[in-house]
Amino acid sequence: MFSLASRVARPIAAQAVRHNLPLRAGFATSVKEGLTATDAWNKSCYSEIDYTIDESLPVYDAVQKFAAYNIGCLVTVDGDGKISGVISERDYVCKVALLNKTSKDTPVKEISTKSANLITASPDDTVSDCMAKMLLKDIRHLPLLDESGGVIGIVSIKDLVKAELKEKEEAIRTLSNFALGKGGHFGSD
Repeated sequence: MFSLASRVARPIAAQAVRHNLPLRAGFATSVKEGLTATDAWNKSCYSEIDYTIDESLPVYDAVQKFAAYNIGCLVTVDGDGKISGVISERDYVCKVALLNKTSKDTPVKEISTKSANLITASPDDTVSDCMAKMLLKDIRHLPLLDESGGVIGIVSIKDLVKAELKEKEEAIRTLSNFALGKGGHFGSD
């Protein structure tokens, strides 16, 4: 069964090809180009908070940040401020709570996922690429690293789903408006 967007887009695209008409620039952009990890991060709660924690601090400090910001993951950094890994709520539950350790006596670096095993994204990765990485490794957060390996952000699966959903809704709205004659005429710009 085809989606609404597919049922609307196919005849429009077929008509454009049949009549050798260019699509309006704004129309093609909203349907063709994908959102990036940076787009998702900019709308994420992580973009407005300090999402890092020093790896030498106790896990208790990480748990306090999880609760204060209502988040599930932090990027761990070493004494020089460079990424050393990530710590998640799942790490706390599996590596502290279930093993009868105390969060005040256990350092973050003891339970975090180390950078050597870390899955990351670049700011230019598409939302779809980020989602694929997460699904492949069964993770819910991706640190965003710049070209030199510096941390510039973190995105959650929730951030990516929201971005993807918004993009799809905008594409459907654009295609529906076009099909209903509410704008977007072939070659009229």
